[in-house]
Amino acid sequence: MFERTKDLKLSVIKQMELKAAKIPDVISLAQGVPSFDTPQFIKRRVERELKNQVISKYSLSPGMMELRELFEAHLAKENMRYDWETEILVTVGAIEALTATILAITMPGDEILVPEPAYTSYREVITLAGCRPVYAPLNEEKDWGLEMAEIEKAITPKTKAIIYSNPSNPTGTIFSKPQLLELVEFVKKHDIFLITDELYKDFVFDPSYLENGRLFSVAEIPEIREKVIRIFSLSKLFAMTGWRVGFLHSDAKNVKEILKVHDCLVTCAPVISQVAAMGALEGCEENITNFNVEFQKRRDLICARLDKLSKYFSYAKPQGAYYIFPKIRPEAFPKMKKTINSKGAEVIDSWEFCVDLLEKAKVGSVPGFAFGPSGEGHFRMNFAKSEENINDAFDRIEKYCENQ
Repeated sequence: MFERTKDLKLSVIKQMELKAAKIPDVISLAQGVPSFDTPQFIKRRVERELKNQVISKYSLSPGMMELRELFEAHLAKENMRYDWETEILVTVGAIEALTATILAITMPGDEILVPEPAYTSYREVITLAGCRPVYAPLNEEKDWGLEMAEIEKAITPKTKAIIYSNPSNPTGTIFSKPQLLELVEFVKKHDIFLITDELYKDFVFDPSYLENGRLFSVAEIPEIREKVIRIFSLSKLFAMTGWRVGFLHSDAKNVKEILKVHDCLVTCAPVISQVAAMGALEGCEENITNFNVEFQKRRDLICARLDKLSKYFSYAKPQGAYYIFPKIRPEAFPKMKKTINSKGAEVIDSWEFCVDLLEKAKVGSVPGFAFGPSGEGHFRMNFAKSEENINDAFDRIEKYCENQ
């Protein structure tokens, strides 16, 4: 009984949020929910369509035709040529896109290569599909950069795909174009899929990573389009986490197979959310710029607060997304439980640290072990919260540290 789910775990992010919900007056920097509300122009677009009968009925399983046409136009502006009819699929957020993709391209027993630290739910989706995640550590000394030697060591005859996020969740790292082109050569050499998760592509704080004002994507390369599956969501970009709408695009023969799984899972994305997505794409440029500016201010704020606590934590400055992944200095917490990380070094047990921080300081965060073996001894915080929340949280963290 429950054989399929016996190895699955509720995301550690959600576990921490459930714990935090039981404690009064918690400031949670755990789950990556922006503090902003969905912009008014998106809500107005939905309000107009509520008067019609369209929202109350299913859309086509791949998504509303008008929405997919809009996605095609936006992709073309970013040097990605994909046909709205056969190569674009509207999904229930990025996680359904990822689940449908992995179920479609794998068989039980296959392996998915995961450069880590990596988003927690990758492991669970891979496990659900009956596959095995194989971790390849990123280089912490180089601000969590891609390490091709580690990726080469991790490949086996069972490897079906490699998945990464850029900018990275949880580290805020941006993989450069030369690094990604190395990854492309790796994929061509081994004839595997490349799943690129680009939820935070518009939140970039270092302009040196931009080319013609945008972040490079492997989905721009025509000769490997049959091997690339690109996943995106409007959840973070437009403060629409509750609307649950995202999309994926790839070569038509891949999308044809993924669509079969998508149809089994959800039939179609919620039509009211698809209408909201149309509103987002029709009026997005100014909104994206404003959010990006605000997140950069908050990035600078959280770094400044961490700099005051350098006795307790070290960190790599995030280049994008809205997460930071501090390392806990073991010597600063002599009474805290220690464990051995994947490199054989003694580090702080990140679960015990985050639970203690939650219970004593009433600040929610995510234990680093959840993001892969290299994450142990670290913890993740998001700076999508308001400046007031960030400052209040760090006032509490400072007092917590002083009591160690």
